[in-house]
Amino acid sequence: MVQDELGRQYIDLIEAAVSHLLYAHADAVPPGSNPVSRRLRRVVRRAGWVPLRLRPIEHSPVMEGRGDWPLYAQSMIGPVRLRSLRECVETVLADQVPGDLIEAGVWRGGACVLMRAILAAHGDEERNVWCADSFAGLPAPDPELHPADRALRLHREPELAIARSEVEATFRRYRLLDERVRFLEGWFSDTLPTLAGRTWSVVRIDADMYGSTMDALNNLYPGLAPGGFVIVDDYGAVEACRLAVEDFRRERGITEPLRRIDWTGVLWRRG
Repeated sequence: MVQDELGRQYIDLIEAAVSHLLYAHADAVPPGSNPVSRRLRRVVRRAGWVPLRLRPIEHSPVMEGRGDWPLYAQSMIGPVRLRSLRECVETVLADQVPGDLIEAGVWRGGACVLMRAILAAHGDEERNVWCADSFAGLPAPDPELHPADRALRLHREPELAIARSEVEATFRRYRLLDERVRFLEGWFSDTLPTLAGRTWSVVRIDADMYGSTMDALNNLYPGLAPGGFVIVDDYGAVEACRLAVEDFRRERGITEPLRRIDWTGVLWRRG
């Protein structure tokens, strides 16, 4: 358990900081998914300008992990999914479930920062936090191998290609970059098989695509300890991801209840 109230407040602060909820206004330019809006977001973020249209944070889509990708926040998943992640990590610590923690698809690294901060606040000196990502965006779909990915065009979105150096810099700003933050760089199909034999207590998957989600499940679930959690971020938002989860659970005969976190996130706990 967290040692004292100061430790709980520290985790609260990290949780709010990575989602940019410490501030009075949302860090988003005018909403919209059109090409002009996407280019404007990139220009504003790179220049370090103040957002062009300030909205009270309580009215921002980021409160539900929805809408345009934020300009400055290190996580786009919103406070509900961040709090659920925190509860999962604290549960495996309290129940002494063995294993490291991993996120497959880290974007700017906010969720991994939160996991590392929770370990620090609880005085855990053994577990690693693994950050698995291409750090170059998403792969192009392979419709012959994964027909469910046929319509996806996420590989064309430069905002999803966050360099490893940027994620490392984020950890460094939080004073959390150390030897227990492990980076695994490359496509999941190439890198995740190298983790065979490792034990996991929390597996968080934010992979969007059918193929990438299935790569993560096939390679990480066998090492998930009983009592550990699988968290899937895009189940409600991306049909291809939902199909991958359902196919995997059916093929593996997984009967543990699939629990909704919010409008898109789901999890289950391994029995």
